[in-house]
Amino acid sequence: MTVLGEELTDLDAFIRSERSRSDCYRLLSACFYQPVRELFIEEGLLRNLVSALRTVCPEAAGYADTIEEAYARYNDEELLVEYARLFVGPNELLAAPYGSVYLEKERRVMGESTLETIKMYQEEGLTIDSDFRELPDHITVELEFMYYLIAKEIEALARNEVSAAHQHIKKQEHFMNSFLGRWTGQFCEKINENTKNDFYRTLADCTAVFIRNELRRVNAAKLPHI
Repeated sequence: MTVLGEELTDLDAFIRSERSRSDCYRLLSACFYQPVRELFIEEGLLRNLVSALRTVCPEAAGYADTIEEAYARYNDEELLVEYARLFVGPNELLAAPYGSVYLEKERRVMGESTLETIKMYQEEGLTIDSDFRELPDHITVELEFMYYLIAKEIEALARNEVSAAHQHIKKQEHFMNSFLGRWTGQFCEKINENTKNDFYRTLADCTAVFIRNELRRVNAAKLPHI
């Protein structure tokens, strides 16, 4: 394979694709933090998200193509108010951003599924930053954890450590099938049911399609021949 005059092996191409995948998770995670115009627009976060999605998941990119335009329709206060109304409260959370709310029969936070995610983080030597005030199964944390697992896979591939890379691919599969991939669709539906804000509706549609695509991907993942 040749890209821009550079001869690539199957492994090189696979690593490039995986880097784009990891970027999608990292950038989507950032989109679920409080909106900051300087970051989202001026520093190109939304633009970079669309670029990464075009490589990894063109169907999701189709939704995301208008996300920067949608963001620009609102002023900072309007976006912050809608963010708080959907995800923070103080009243009922219209679109609770916590996995346990969707995975536990009692629909409560800090359930058994939360403890299981904490265990997975700890097995990777990770801890939640003390400045982060959200729960361990918040959408931003789970998306960032997938970014981390893909990054570790890429590091192993770059060192030709096939077994280690395969382990991190299996961890992605487990995490998606047991946690993130099981509840994100319902979460995105809640966003769409409870907002008329074009930015958050676009973000929800884009995220739901991307995660559905990722579930298929991780369950069929294979390493290229090294």
